[in-house]
Amino acid sequence: MGDKPLRVLACGDVEGRINALFNRVNAIQKKSGQFDLLLCVGEFFGTTSEAEAEWEAYKSGAKKAPIHTYILGAASQETVKYFPNSDGCELAENITCLGRRGVFTGASGLQIAYVSGREAQQEPAPSHCFTFKDITALAAPLLSNSKFRGVDILLSSQWPRGVWQYGNSPVSAMPCSFTGMETDTKFCGVSSIADLADKLKPRYHFAGLEAVHYERLPYRNHVVLQENAQHVSRFIALATVNNPAKKKYLYAFNIVPMKNMDPAELVKQPQDVTENPYRKPMKDGKKEKPPPSMADAEEEPPSQFFFDLGEKKPQHQQRQQGRKRHTDGDRPNYPKQPRKPPQPTGPCWFCLASPEVEKHLVISIGTHCYMALAKGGLTPDHVLLLPIGHYQSVVDLASEVVEEMEKYKSAVKKFCKSRGRRCVLFERNYRSQHLQLQVVPVPMEKCSTEDIKEAFMTQAEEQQMELMEIPAHTDLKQIAPPGTPYFYVELDTGDKLFYRIKKNFPLQFGREVLASEALLNIPMRADWRECKSTKGEEEDQAKQVRSDFEPFDFAVDD
Repeated sequence: MGDKPLRVLACGDVEGRINALFNRVNAIQKKSGQFDLLLCVGEFFGTTSEAEAEWEAYKSGAKKAPIHTYILGAASQETVKYFPNSDGCELAENITCLGRRGVFTGASGLQIAYVSGREAQQEPAPSHCFTFKDITALAAPLLSNSKFRGVDILLSSQWPRGVWQYGNSPVSAMPCSFTGMETDTKFCGVSSIADLADKLKPRYHFAGLEAVHYERLPYRNHVVLQENAQHVSRFIALATVNNPAKKKYLYAFNIVPMKNMDPAELVKQPQDVTENPYRKPMKDGKKEKPPPSMADAEEEPPSQFFFDLGEKKPQHQQRQQGRKRHTDGDRPNYPKQPRKPPQPTGPCWFCLASPEVEKHLVISIGTHCYMALAKGGLTPDHVLLLPIGHYQSVVDLASEVVEEMEKYKSAVKKFCKSRGRRCVLFERNYRSQHLQLQVVPVPMEKCSTEDIKEAFMTQAEEQQMELMEIPAHTDLKQIAPPGTPYFYVELDTGDKLFYRIKKNFPLQFGREVLASEALLNIPMRADWRECKSTKGEEEDQAKQVRSDFEPFDFAVDD
């Protein structure tokens, strides 16, 4: 079809009023010409006997849809019976159910991503609900493609939470189609759909279920002056077919598939474009992208870093659990509950509670952070400092977590100094979803702090990276707003080296520098995957480090 635009109709909740919908479509096509397809979001089927009778006419072939019609799956238990296959199928001539979730690509190259139903509130999920696994299965194959720029259209039953931010506000209150009660549309939707929309960057995103017509101003998918220009996204919520208030339920538009468009034409920005509603603006005008809540397709293999707490809990943890029950003092009858650490919305191998982690590598557990032996470490006492809760980087940490992380850093530095070693810490906030602060002890006789600094600066320069030296007391948040990819090193003097990652950053850079001939002179250990030990060897190593570190472990004393 080349660059000829497709003529598309999008519709809100039909709720069984199929004749009314197709009569309206016929009238539009008679006046404006034939459209290529009709996309229906929200609830297509109704629950009344009249609605069932209307559908039977199309199902039996007595009536035929006047246009290729694609609908989402059930959004309530009452309408599940109309869908014989949750993976999608043709329900009647010209009427196709897309399924629970997936990507539909037409012959023209138009790419439509879709997720049906409501977010599951329980496990196992009812058949009219989607789960985190559905969202991940939909997004991961697309995001793993290095050439992925976005999808043409995203269809969802539910709204993305917070879509109105930085844009025009939706109608403040309308009766919800699901409960029949008035609901504030500013609180409609779910964050999982917002996260999906942020990642898939649809040119058009349609949703239903809220009996509201809301056409948001277009929003950017890039940070101005920091990222290359990208296409804008438009979110449109559509009302219910034949609603008494005559709110808009059909939306007509022309679209040339992204793959057929001239790149310069694709990224043109309309005058009324706004900031991305799913990212927080910073004071300096930069944007903060929230930590990823779905598995990152480009994440480095996780097995280097994870540790387990199974049936036997280390002594430090038992003590730490006891500490959490202290009362407030001025409210003696109400024990103060600890603030629950942030949780990932899906699987995260780095969170301490993950059932997959290897418990034998844990060295110490505090209230907000923990320390563990690095798998495939550069040296026998190479450890990691990690938050117990789900934080992506140092600059994302809550104040109480920062405070304890500093206590761990101080304890580890004293530990290293007592053994005649310099403590080198580094973090790579790039292609990782949970903070890992690497701590590598370097024997003092091997090199000076200046040697370490020079090695990092030299190797960065060789790879055309500008590693900046920043003052010891500089708060990283001042130069790296949350969401910024970066690499930083902290030396035993407190001096810091910082690099704002642009693209193609070598994942093993920190290890490569420390393993080089100028420092530890163990180049064969630059890649942790080449340094694997047996579980028995790891247990012995962790036991030794745990014993050596105990005099410095404040978590044992608390």
